[in-house]
Amino acid sequence: MSSFDKVVGYEDIKRELQMFSDVIKNFEKYEKLGVKLPRGILLDGEPGVGKTLLAKCFIEESGCKHFILRKDKPDGDFINEIRNTFSEAKKESCAIVFLDDMDKFANEDSEHKDAEEYVTVQACIDECKDTGVFVIATVNDRFCMPDSLVRAGRFDKVIEVSIPKGDESKNIIKYYLSQKKTMENLDVEEIAQILEGTSCAQIESVINEAGIYACYENKDSIEREDIIRACMRLIFDAPQSSKESEYIYNYAVHEAGHAVVAEVLSPGSVSLVSVCKHTGATEGVVVTHQAEDYCVNKKTQENDIMRHLGGKAATEAVLGGLDLGSKSDIRQAYDIVYNFVEDLCAYGFDKLLRYEPSQTLLTKKDIVIAEEMEKYYKKAQKLILDNRDFHAALTKELVDKKTLTQKDIVRIKQSLKIAV
Repeated sequence: MSSFDKVVGYEDIKRELQMFSDVIKNFEKYEKLGVKLPRGILLDGEPGVGKTLLAKCFIEESGCKHFILRKDKPDGDFINEIRNTFSEAKKESCAIVFLDDMDKFANEDSEHKDAEEYVTVQACIDECKDTGVFVIATVNDRFCMPDSLVRAGRFDKVIEVSIPKGDESKNIIKYYLSQKKTMENLDVEEIAQILEGTSCAQIESVINEAGIYACYENKDSIEREDIIRACMRLIFDAPQSSKESEYIYNYAVHEAGHAVVAEVLSPGSVSLVSVCKHTGATEGVVVTHQAEDYCVNKKTQENDIMRHLGGKAATEAVLGGLDLGSKSDIRQAYDIVYNFVEDLCAYGFDKLLRYEPSQTLLTKKDIVIAEEMEKYYKKAQKLILDNRDFHAALTKELVDKKTLTQKDIVRIKQSLKIAV
């Protein structure tokens, strides 16, 4: 049994780490081919994706003595600890130095990378050349590290540990669900869609929180509603409230507008729509997911523009007057249109701003952006009006249930005889 078996998913990364651990365990075999011991591996990725667990499995699989360095001392003391740790490691015939959260070793940013801690690590790695010392490190952002430190020859392999997706995400969800008592036939696909883009640590926290809700309410097992409630609280910062806003219908009209436009343009793309209070100025949230064959192109970007404008279009079509809750939506739509004009020249090179733009070019660009925004807004309005029954049904259920998932949307579509 491999030490990596305790890690769910990340098969490609585990395979690569297993190969390097074999080099350390069976170096004589590789030495016959003239292979040198690699200097180090850097695991780079967002917090909570499992970098530290992967590194610990690598150390365990390699089977040699290891030393762990984390920033837990004042600067001067920590620099001495770095030197002492590498000095101790050099005394071993084979040893691994694990630098956990190396980008936290110093309070430097991408513009100031020459902290003494990083200089010390670099010098210590160089002093270990031609010894049996191997270095593995984890960082949340390698671009805050000195280029001279993370280059080949010091860290020969940089492995990106990304947020789990697709089947990998589903397998992780299944694993954490298997550790709890849950109702039968929980829809892992539905849960995975809602949790798309979240880390392993977040997935674990959501399922554990769902268990707390279920147990507090004296349920025999964790139910779908508990998981959705935990997702709303932990992922979307929308805690359940006993007080209902007097404007709940207005919020439902707005969020249903986003959902209807998204579903009409890309059926099955809305994972969740809710009018539970969300952090910030908004009073709801719409979560969309991308198909595995999703490709960023002009069409998908245009769909995003209309989806962003769907809430404003629905509010002003159904309620009349100005939608005061669409500021963020308009900004996101504007940014995409701006990118079309300025970066992609989607409407001609004559609108492209140069390093010293003339007033004529600035005016021309602003006119094009305004015209395109108006065009997309009218398209979003038409989508709402052409699908008013769908919008009305979604709005009603949002007022009643507060949160709907893709399964609810499919059910509503089927009741209205809309293709799913």
